[in-house]
Amino acid sequence: MSRLTGWWSGRGSAAKVELYTRWSFHFFLLIEIAAIGLVPVADSRYNPLASPLGLALTLLVLAHSVLNAVLSSRALDWALDRRDRPVRLAASMILLTASGSLTVLALRATDVLDASVAAAVVTGLVTFAMGGLVLCARRPRRMLYVVPAAGLATCVAVVAMGIHPGEGLGYAVGITLGGGGLAAACGFSAWLMKIVWELERSRDVQARLAVAEERLRFGRDLHDILGRNLSVIALKSELAVQLARRERPEAVDQMIEVQRIARESQREVRDVVRGYREADLRVELEGARGVLDAAGIDCDVRSPGVLLPDEVQAALGWVVRETTTNVLRHGDARRCAIAVREEEGAVLLTVENDGAGSPSGIGDGAGGKVGEGAGAEVGRGPGGGIGDGSGAGIGRGPGGGIGGGPGSGLAGLRERLAAVGGSLEAGPGDGGTFLVTARVPVPRTSGMSRTEAAG
Repeated sequence: MSRLTGWWSGRGSAAKVELYTRWSFHFFLLIEIAAIGLVPVADSRYNPLASPLGLALTLLVLAHSVLNAVLSSRALDWALDRRDRPVRLAASMILLTASGSLTVLALRATDVLDASVAAAVVTGLVTFAMGGLVLCARRPRRMLYVVPAAGLATCVAVVAMGIHPGEGLGYAVGITLGGGGLAAACGFSAWLMKIVWELERSRDVQARLAVAEERLRFGRDLHDILGRNLSVIALKSELAVQLARRERPEAVDQMIEVQRIARESQREVRDVVRGYREADLRVELEGARGVLDAAGIDCDVRSPGVLLPDEVQAALGWVVRETTTNVLRHGDARRCAIAVREEEGAVLLTVENDGAGSPSGIGDGAGGKVGEGAGAEVGRGPGGGIGDGSGAGIGRGPGGGIGGGPGSGLAGLRERLAAVGGSLEAGPGDGGTFLVTARVPVPRTSGMSRTEAAG
């Protein structure tokens, strides 16, 4: 049971909605068999084991229900752009429904079948067919005309075969109401599934755009710094060459100036990188709330005025940044609560969400997409961006900044907290939530900064 629960919890919202929708349509197979296929069996004259006619009716309903289930599955794939439109299956469904219904009506006209049996089989075949066919329609609204037309056609066929017109009217009303209701329910379910998947894709695109935006901003800052200084270096070095060829002593002065500008450029680049790598607790709390709210996650941030040393504030800011990123990219959360409070000479930061992600999702290992580690797209370590001599690069954080440092993910957060004497715990919380707790002792010393309440 726990394995089944874990399998379900590990799926995203869109995958859960799709799975629920598919199994709902597959369940219609059983409903059709129970509602229609068992009607002839209830009458001893049409027992499939003793009557060829009863066996034929049962096989007709079984074939119709199986074809409808296959059609629904293929149509859902088409709605999600995973395969071509199942035109042949839809045509087969129409042909089987029409031929089966006309055959049953012919048997009813010759008094071979009772009115109740014929009505149940014909109405059921047409009604369930409408549920599968609406999924194949490019414009589902047209089913508003198709369903009444099917009911009217059945009524005309009944009258043409010499059956009482009142019975034909009953067919028309039953097919219109039943088929219309089922078509509306199936069409809405497919539409809802498509919308959920589109939201899932837009969320992923939003995260990618945020990464690209940070890259562009970082590149723009580097261009502003290096573009001017490199131009000056090029001009002054060219001037120094010309002066050296003329054996002018000013050449040395120009090269000294070039050296000064180069060192200044190096310092400015380090300042840019260091600025992106800093994490401020107040800014990260505000950024986390804004990003999560924008992603449709109800975020409750509680941070009363707590005096914190600068290094503790930076470490806790990184915890907020990384855990928020994890909630966005690796969890399936609807609510997230972030709280900062004092407790027995220490400051406690808790991040609790009702999703299934863990803080190690954005990682410090090979292939990390956003963060740090070997192979990171925007990161530090081998191949990671522009550094300050320590191999540090840049990594995006959800609070709107760019991060770097000794590592990210669970291991990186523990390293940062250990540097200020803190600890990190992560695991299941109460009520199926996931809880990350960071605890940092706060010394009674000066050099404290005040965090403002973020919520």
